[in-house]
Amino acid sequence: MALTSGEKLGPYEIQTPLGAGGMGEVYQARDTRLDRTVAIKVLPKHLSSNPDLKQRFEREARAISSLNHPRICTLHDVGHQDGVDFLVMEYLEGESLAERLKKGPLPLKQSLAIGIEVCESLEAAHRAAIIHRDLKPANIMLTRTGAKLMDFGLAKAAVAGLAGAGSSAPLLSAARTMSGASPISPLTTAGTVIGTIQYMAPEQIEGKEADARSDLFALGAVLYEMTTGKRPFEGKSQISLASAILEKDPESIRTLKPLIPAAFERVVNTCLAKNPDDRFQTAHDVRLALTWIAEDPSRLTPQSAAPAAKSWWGALPWAISTIVVVLAVSAILLMRRERPAVHYTNVSFREGTLLGARFSHDGQTIVYSGRWEGEPPQVSIARVGSPESRPLGISAEIASISASDELAVFLGCEEQFYLNCG
Repeated sequence: MALTSGEKLGPYEIQTPLGAGGMGEVYQARDTRLDRTVAIKVLPKHLSSNPDLKQRFEREARAISSLNHPRICTLHDVGHQDGVDFLVMEYLEGESLAERLKKGPLPLKQSLAIGIEVCESLEAAHRAAIIHRDLKPANIMLTRTGAKLMDFGLAKAAVAGLAGAGSSAPLLSAARTMSGASPISPLTTAGTVIGTIQYMAPEQIEGKEADARSDLFALGAVLYEMTTGKRPFEGKSQISLASAILEKDPESIRTLKPLIPAAFERVVNTCLAKNPDDRFQTAHDVRLALTWIAEDPSRLTPQSAAPAAKSWWGALPWAISTIVVVLAVSAILLMRRERPAVHYTNVSFREGTLLGARFSHDGQTIVYSGRWEGEPPQVSIARVGSPESRPLGISAEIASISASDELAVFLGCEEQFYLNCG
């Protein structure tokens, strides 16, 4: 039902509509007793008309109202007037994550910050044995003080906080779940299984109990959407969408966004595991993983573009690729010319410096020396086309292959190609 400005629900005076969804309409209102602004959610008929659901909802709403956390939108009151059931919630200024995502994906640092804050809210709720069951961008408000999780009105109380147990009525089958969609939000379900299908865990769709790990699946879907700008699972109908969640893996985040680090993708994929046992088991674990990535700038860089390791072994793959490219060209020249002397200057890579290199007589073996991060010069040998190399253990006094004719004779090298550093 639509409420008009000035209309009252108990001591709450309606001011303006804020939005509507499958689970009710939301209005800005004034609490005339305390003279403060609040948000009023009017519940849909399918909750108000069923006595059992209504009683259960009120009981669980009282439990949810006890949640007191800076990352959770507070539920102040539950009311009933003239056949209208409503919730009174904290009024938040800002925009929802869903509104923000209309502008495109978020930077990784911002996605991590929001993800960590949402984990904090889930930790608090799960410790109080409350499962949200409808975690999605529309229920995450971005305020000046950070992200706040809203709309715990669809939550359920778990038994003794155990991940796999719950006290709500048995969930309905997927077929019945998807047949009760709201005309306001076609993919928002109505009935005992409540939530938004795009973010529902497989066990919810299959009609099994939702637990804390179901919220973590939804969190993974939100993290995916924040960084890629698209949802992990899509379908032309609710049936095809549910099938995708049950059977398909989402497209790789790094395929869509190559600059996203592999560590972040692993966190998201773990959250989105089909089997709850294969996911993170607590929001605390997810928060620690995201914090670990966020606190070290080097982890915000994809592995393919990460700085070279501090040791010369870390720089070795780059050395090999540099040498192979330069010397492969020289090998071709060898077959056409008689012992050419080719000089290259100012050749360096990453955090190490290539001092010199030669081919063996067959043109397939490369002998090279280099210095990495203050280490003494090292002499190594490699085969053309192979990523592997082997240090020869030559003494540290040898600064360049080109400085020792005896070394060339010992190694069986005939041609001299110098890579001299400036």
